[in-house]
Amino acid sequence: MILAAGESSRMGCDKALLDYRGSTFLNHLISLFLPRLSPVVVVLGHNAPAIRTAIAAGPAHASGDLRVVVNDRYKLGMLSSLQAGIHALPPGAPGALFTLVDHPAVQGSTLDQLIEAFAHGGAPLVIPRYQAKRGHPVAASRAILEEILALPTEASAKDVIHAHRLETRFLDVDDPGVITDVDSPPEYKDLKASWE
Repeated sequence: MILAAGESSRMGCDKALLDYRGSTFLNHLISLFLPRLSPVVVVLGHNAPAIRTAIAAGPAHASGDLRVVVNDRYKLGMLSSLQAGIHALPPGAPGALFTLVDHPAVQGSTLDQLIEAFAHGGAPLVIPRYQAKRGHPVAASRAILEEILALPTEASAKDVIHAHRLETRFLDVDDPGVITDVDSPPEYKDLKASWE
């Protein structure tokens, strides 16, 4: 799941549409997720028509199962978007890997490590960590996802994650992209400087 429903108020424009290495934040993440996971669920909200158009105009995504859902309740916060994404998953899915659209710099090899650790490690949560800082994407079991679905509107997915901290596997990775959160123009400037 890629959560891209927010208003990007601190950035001043849609983060999903910002340039990243010749693509957009969102299309870049889709291109990382689609070869590795099926389906890939993208959750939109604010400015959904324009972002949906940008997805269609991006690189060919025909090689995988891409599902775009719109969270009409996105103004209630990130939890509502995560819940909308969980509802769009196949009923038999054993879990999901989810990330935020403002974390575009994660490496494909990190996704591979997360998927492997989740598939064979037995932990209900796998969270990447870079230099002792936790990041995204997060892998969560179906049981964890069901707990998140049951949360009331005013809660946070962090409530569930914190409750399972002793069962969580923290995967140390050599990838600063897992903690590179781009929320403001100065942070975006720093990100661009890292690849230009």
